Amino acid sequence: MPELAPALLAAYAGLGLLVGFVAGLLGVGGGLIIVPVLIMLLHAQGLAAGIEPQVALGTSLASILFTSLSSVRAHHRRGAVDWPLVGRIAPGILAGTLAGALVAAQVPATLLKGFFVVFLFYAAAQMWADFKPAPHRGLPGRAGTTLAGGVIGAVSSWVGIGGGTLSVPFMLWHNIPLHRAIATSAAIGFPIAFAGAIGYVLGGRDSPDLPAASLGFVYLPALAGIVVGSVLTAPLGAATAHRLPVRPLKRAFALLLLTLALRMAWTL
Repeated sequence: MPELAPALLAAYAGLGLLVGFVAGLLGVGGGLIIVPVLIMLLHAQGLAAGIEPQVALGTSLASILFTSLSSVRAHHRRGAVDWPLVGRIAPGILAGTLAGALVAAQVPATLLKGFFVVFLFYAAAQMWADFKPAPHRGLPGRAGTTLAGGVIGAVSSWVGIGGGTLSVPFMLWHNIPLHRAIATSAAIGFPIAFAGAIGYVLGGRDSPDLPAASLGFVYLPALAGIVVGSVLTAPLGAATAHRLPVRPLKRAFALLLLTLALRMAWTL
């Protein structure tokens, strides 16, 4: 097993700095950056050969456990979180995310990479167009909300995100105001991260190719660097967001996602 170099630890912290700044700036989760960059870092060091996507996804979801707390607390203080909706959708979220993570632990790495590439193209297009679906109808009943939560959780577990790219459009489609949808999505991100991290820990516990200092498919050195770095820069990103026009920033982020998608597609 290759020794963990100080430069690699610095790279994980640098990834966290970038993720925190972007999350604070644009209000998006960091998984769309963490997963492709972490796959590249693991591959460059010869770590987790053949299971890089699973390790990157598990580590990304575990990081959201920590980084989502401050966001949820801030939204809750403003009374913006729809907690009854969180309670209705959480069972589906937990079941879908856990099942998705356990399945992802067993599928070929190429399939996971391909799924992630397709989702990156979708996210880049959504970000570039600043897509907000027109309000259409009221929220479905408990069964429909649970089913929607299951789909959001399952997809999130395969792309290592807190679900905002899916849950915010879902709530906007059902006449939830934008600020309330964003706040509620932040709260939904915690059960996604919890169930996803548990699923990847359990799914990877018997894998023979894990790097040292791993807990299942959660790579602890990368997790520590990402969490510490993102906590430092998220407030800076949030402060910057109030001084710069958001639309050009979203388009720049869309181009970054597109670049990452094309690079991952090339490796396939």
